[in-house]
Amino acid sequence: MSPGSLNGGAGAAAAAAGYIDSSSATSNTFQIAANGIMDSSRVSTCLISMLLIVYGSFRSLNIEQEARERELKKRNESTTNLLTGEPVQQETSKFATLDTMHALCLPLGASISLLIMFFFFDSMQLLFAVCTAIIATVALAFLLLPMCQYIIRPCTDGTRISFGVCGRFTAAELFSFTLSVSIVCVWVLTGHWLLMDAMGMGLCVAFIAFVRLPSLKVSTLLLTGLLIYDVFWVFFSSYIFSTNVMVKVATRPADNPVGIVARKLNLGNMVKEAPKLNLPGKLVFPSIHNTGHFSMLGLGDIVMPGLLLCFVLRYDAYKKAQIVTNDQMLPPPKGVGSRLTYFHCSLLGYFLGLLTATVSSEVFKAAQPALLYLVPFTLLPLLTMAYLKGDLRRMWSEPFITQQPSKQLEV
Repeated sequence: MSPGSLNGGAGAAAAAAGYIDSSSATSNTFQIAANGIMDSSRVSTCLISMLLIVYGSFRSLNIEQEARERELKKRNESTTNLLTGEPVQQETSKFATLDTMHALCLPLGASISLLIMFFFFDSMQLLFAVCTAIIATVALAFLLLPMCQYIIRPCTDGTRISFGVCGRFTAAELFSFTLSVSIVCVWVLTGHWLLMDAMGMGLCVAFIAFVRLPSLKVSTLLLTGLLIYDVFWVFFSSYIFSTNVMVKVATRPADNPVGIVARKLNLGNMVKEAPKLNLPGKLVFPSIHNTGHFSMLGLGDIVMPGLLLCFVLRYDAYKKAQIVTNDQMLPPPKGVGSRLTYFHCSLLGYFLGLLTATVSSEVFKAAQPALLYLVPFTLLPLLTMAYLKGDLRRMWSEPFITQQPSKQLEV
């Protein structure tokens, strides 16, 4: 969903105050719309979503580069191991790569999950809350890890501590996990929107960092399918289910697990104090000027375009490395077009798409399917730019296969 208001367009009732001529009404309408678009909640939603995509994409690129360095190091060690007869250990990939079948099935799976949460939320809300808390704890620990590494660095040498079957962890990893558990526990006890947003940010960054789109073809199939999914469930679900299924699921609070356990143990006082929990499937920001006004953006509207931007960032880095390797003696190209990367183009498109979704939400005073605006604004400029640069065919199918430089006969 787009960054819509949870408190609706009550300001439209002001038209009943008296007679307003058409020019004044038009002026007031534009003024109200402009104020709504520049509201602090809208601006916060836009900035945070873009920062999460940029941070998650660069974090993913950094993880990939570190994995490549470890692979080169192990390859050198394997040469020594072959001479000594020691076994060579293979490192498993940390990334989950989506293929064509995943891209086609994901919108269908998302629809089934949405229906399950719509029809069976009351009976399964404890399971939803517990699973969400566990997954968000791990994701938030990943988000906080760089900060914890910076804090812990003067106090430790990076030695890993063994925890038996659980594995080996550094002090920074243990610190980030402890901090993450504390945040999730406080969220369960208070239900505060800021802690819910922190958990949602962790989920966004972790998903962008560890899920891979292998090609532009898979990216196009995935985003197009999710665009259809988003449009159907936001615009047309009310004709079938008599309510907006997407909005209903996104805004439905769950009973607090603490309260459920307290009821089972007949602890009445604790039940009264346990607040209902809004599950971190969205980012919610309150308005500073309008009390009770919240801007809301689904995590899918950040993650799915974020996967595309992460893909093009990886391709930009790969293409730059290939140019440096093959043309070390050539000067770098100059001009605005050469400096504009695919990542810059897609990020600008995401901003314009989010801005358009925000304007539409403010004009129509209703929740909008954000992917209806985000997908065309990110995908179409990217396809056009790739075609103009001559990279479209390669990016569409096999973007990361190394091309051997042509060898010239030396005389």
